[in-house]
Amino acid sequence: MAVQKGAGAGSNLRAFYIILALVAIGGLAALGYAVMRRGAPTTELVELAGVDDPQTLYRMAKPEVLGDPSTPVKIVEFGDYQCPGCRGFATQVKPVLKARYVDTGKAHFVYYDFPLTEVHPHAVVAARAARCAADQGKFWEYHDLVFARQASWAYSRSVPVGVFTDYAEELGLDGGAFEACLESDAHADVVTANRRLGEALGVRATPTLIINNRRVANPGDLEAIAEVIEESIREDGA
Repeated sequence: MAVQKGAGAGSNLRAFYIILALVAIGGLAALGYAVMRRGAPTTELVELAGVDDPQTLYRMAKPEVLGDPSTPVKIVEFGDYQCPGCRGFATQVKPVLKARYVDTGKAHFVYYDFPLTEVHPHAVVAARAARCAADQGKFWEYHDLVFARQASWAYSRSVPVGVFTDYAEELGLDGGAFEACLESDAHADVVTANRRLGEALGVRATPTLIINNRRVANPGDLEAIAEVIEESIREDGA
């Protein structure tokens, strides 16, 4: 009887360990899935319904606005965070325009995402990162930082989730909330709608600059841009 009892106990013990192993394997599989999911955010444009209708597309597209929207001059940029020309505009031209015209109440600046996914694999996730920062009230600070440090992430072989999260934390954002936003598909619809709107308006390259419905031929030429703005101000006051 003692032997039979011991055998039964051993059998039960083996069954316990088998169950424990299966639970452990399941846990590892779940952990592995989570690891695979981490660092793999949406990096592509998404399918949108209704974008064939111009009014619907315009409502779906959501720009970020710097300055007072009631000012007479509207400076619109369609930009790509991985575009070197956009970096030049963001770091050299836009700060001057902001000081001269936005901060003085003469103009406001409007930014639409136009990720060139064909040549810039991180452009969508960078645009989404800026909008995740916007969720915490720091769009423009994040926008400027990502452009200023473009060389640090633009050539990464993998999606630079860690780099973008570090930028968010550097700006005092909640890193966990930011990373969760970035690793989801949050804002992919808005980024896509912004690009589709640009396409509908004939945008083909970045940066594209439109001032009161006038397209600027050379968005890197500060004085040419200022001339268009000044002319628009004069026309508004006429």
